[in-house]
Amino acid sequence: MATKSAATAVDWTKIYTGLGLGKETLHELQAFRARHTSAMNRNVALKATTPEIDLEHYRSVLKDQNAVANAEKVLSGFKPVDYDVSKWNGVVDAFEGKAVAAAKETLTKISSEESSLKDTLSNIQDARPFEDLTVTEVSKARPEITKAVETMLKKGKWSVPGYREKFGEFSLM
Repeated sequence: MATKSAATAVDWTKIYTGLGLGKETLHELQAFRARHTSAMNRNVALKATTPEIDLEHYRSVLKDQNAVANAEKVLSGFKPVDYDVSKWNGVVDAFEGKAVAAAKETLTKISSEESSLKDTLSNIQDARPFEDLTVTEVSKARPEITKAVETMLKKGKWSVPGYREKFGEFSLM
């Protein structure tokens, strides 16, 4: 009964939306939830459908009364077998450990990404307007731009590829 209360106590919407989990982790959780629900439904269905065997009907239909007597003997002697599920507990614990490790990894990734985004936002907010920048400052910040321009000048290219297509022709001559 404790498993029922534990399973119903989980707030799945909070887990899916509030924890910021990765797509893979969410997919694994949803698959686990679907398997759990399916297993619970099958268990309830099997408990509700206890088969009733009418041996009197078979006695009236079959000529071999020994077969019916043997069937009745087997059915009366049937006892359900209890299985040791402790070996499955190890599998569940391993899955839980893997899920927890993936969740912790996701948490560290999200935390580092969050701090990186905060730094980027701070840089954007503290930056000077684009109009106030000089060519020297841009080339100092992005030296690859200077290298690209120098290469284009060496090759005799005086226009940027795709510039006219994107911005049109502005020459007055």
